[in-house]
Amino acid sequence: MKLYIDTANLADIEEIASWGVLSGATTNPTLLSQVEGDEDDIYRRICEIVDGPVSAEVVADDVPTMISEGQRLAAIDPRIVIKLPTTREGLSATSALARDGIRVNMTLCFTANQAILAASAGASFVSPFVGRYDDINEDGLGHLLEIVEAFAASDFDCEVLAASIRTPVHVMEAARMGSDIATIPPKVFHQMLHHPLTAQGIDKFNEDHAARLSRKDA
Repeated sequence: MKLYIDTANLADIEEIASWGVLSGATTNPTLLSQVEGDEDDIYRRICEIVDGPVSAEVVADDVPTMISEGQRLAAIDPRIVIKLPTTREGLSATSALARDGIRVNMTLCFTANQAILAASAGASFVSPFVGRYDDINEDGLGHLLEIVEAFAASDFDCEVLAASIRTPVHVMEAARMGSDIATIPPKVFHQMLHHPLTAQGIDKFNEDHAARLSRKDA
């Protein structure tokens, strides 16, 4: 499973990218509202840091404007993928952009039926929202599994991108069920890396190494 980072914060992207684990990035208007700077410049910088697909979301809600906004964003960098909502307007715009060779990530997807429509319209990625299902006390991972299984039994040229990831358990389970990608907030990346036994082991090794040097110098 490929790992993307879900943020527009350049410092966070640079840090996680330095680990050598990133294959792409996703943003949305909410994430962009949390950082300063021109949006197009932020997209360009993310593309420089992350050598992979970078999702940029349109804010229009009518088909012609969705298409024109998507075309403008796609012209920023070849790595830009256009995020469109899973609506009838989004499907129409996805179909038009896909015919022009522009990749689309259909976002706010919650059911296998929505994912099937997105893939059929020509989307390159579909983003099931795991955490938002959990927010309403439903099984977000179960719905993700339905989409993964539906795509496995089809010939769609569309990747399942698990989104709205809230915990390391979400990442682990998405990988176990065969999601192509998970897009992960910086906080969860750090949670995935940390384990108390790792820290304790490093401390023990360092203590033993220092003790050995002390005996050698005595």
